[in-house]
Amino acid sequence: MKIPDRFTSNPALRKIGLAVLATAMIAGCASTPPPLEQMAVSRAAVASANSSGANDFAPVQLKSAMDKMTAAEKAMSEEKYDLARHLAEEAQVDAQLAASMARSAKAQKAAEAIQEDSRVLRKELDRKTK
Repeated sequence: MKIPDRFTSNPALRKIGLAVLATAMIAGCASTPPPLEQMAVSRAAVASANSSGANDFAPVQLKSAMDKMTAAEKAMSEEKYDLARHLAEEAQVDAQLAASMARSAKAQKAAEAIQEDSRVLRKELDRKTK
């Protein structure tokens, strides 16, 4: 395909064309930065959930968080930063859910233990007053 002479001989059009081409190349080279902060926050959330007893009280949610974190690490190593950020965010949410479920289950167990202790104490008091 032959380009008309008026486009190649006109310096202003040539400069505009070069500017458009340079802008397109720069935009094409721009990429998403690595989500280092999000990865660190998500790792900490998974570790916190794991240490809070989520493995006992919310194993499905904890496993989901760990699996997503592993996938995020893989995406990071492949420089798929958008995917890595998305997976890390999901891992963080899953880990927070697992930790909350673990805390809730522990609180429920503690409440049940207090109720049982109270029941035993009432029974003992009733026995002594008769």
